[in-house]
Amino acid sequence: MNERPLSPHLQVYRLPLTAWLSITHRATGVCLSLGMIVLVIFLLAVAQGSESFALVHGFLTSIIGRLFLWAWIYALVFHLCHGFRHLVWDTGHGFDRETLNRLATYELAASLVLFVLIFFLSFV
Repeated sequence: MNERPLSPHLQVYRLPLTAWLSITHRATGVCLSLGMIVLVIFLLAVAQGSESFALVHGFLTSIIGRLFLWAWIYALVFHLCHGFRHLVWDTGHGFDRETLNRLATYELAASLVLFVLIFFLSFV
């Protein structure tokens, strides 16, 4: 009797880049939603007065707060780049394997370049 698994599992099957980007697109959507909740909390703190604003501002300027904001910005940039790839797909183009892989690489590179550009321009 053959003891091989009937279907591929993660120990044998390696996800392609397009699958990882699809999973990451969903994760960045969740991150963007969390960031919008933080934005609403920030706006409520502004409306409530200086004490509430100081508390939220203190969190957002802490190391954890800054890391969260930078992760939120990268999530926004990545989500935007992935959305452009979906726009190309909506035209009916880019579904062959070679183009899928090339567009995935372009998407990842564009998101990283845009993020680095935003990062360095924020300190100018």
